[in-house]
Amino acid sequence: MILEEMTMGEFESGLKSTKTVLVPFGSVEEHGYHLPLSTDTIQAYEVGKAAAKTIPLFVAPPVHYGCCRSTSCHPGTISISTNTLQNLMKDIVRSLYLHGLRNFIILTGHAGGTHRMALVNAGEELVAELLDIKLAVLTEYDLAYSEGKEMIETTGDSHAGEIETSRIMYLYPDLVKGTGQREFPNFPPGIIVRNKRKFWANGVWGDPTKATPDKGRRINELVVRKLVEFIDTLDRFSES
Repeated sequence: MILEEMTMGEFESGLKSTKTVLVPFGSVEEHGYHLPLSTDTIQAYEVGKAAAKTIPLFVAPPVHYGCCRSTSCHPGTISISTNTLQNLMKDIVRSLYLHGLRNFIILTGHAGGTHRMALVNAGEELVAELLDIKLAVLTEYDLAYSEGKEMIETTGDSHAGEIETSRIMYLYPDLVKGTGQREFPNFPPGIIVRNKRKFWANGVWGDPTKATPDKGRRINELVVRKLVEFIDTLDRFSES
């Protein structure tokens, strides 16, 4: 059940079959010269929509903005503060709660550490405030990496590399502009640098030359299956 496509009456009817909602969080962030700025958002949202075809599940419209520190100097990246991100998540969950939702999966396609921690912190506040909810924060990329590790050829592959390029080649091939080159960042350990692009010129963390649409399809299907399994686990979870 895709919220942005539903009528008020369809939403009311949907509540009879589930109280679970997935909220995709992404980013507007560089992904090399070959992938779209919306890569993180696309992956999280498409996985959610695919899961909703398998089980009763509300899928909220994606949040397109995230906290992006390592890529903040790269053209096209639009970053928001952790406070803004946390408040946005809390407001969305509270509003959905008022309309009857009780189980919340925050699925982030952006895997930045500061971004993820902000979402977890917001989740901690929400479970202390709304005592009858269940809430989980999942990183979509972690699912893709763990589920697809048998077919991934690049050790340490991450941002705009083999995995993400394969998935966008499968999901939205028209948005892939050429082929990026193998690259890994070279940030000095422990030093907070101002000009981050100096140490990560092209914004790729991995090897996109090893990407294929078939890998993307297989990884995506594995992530969807894992997400469906997790949603079932959350629905049945009880602390009592």
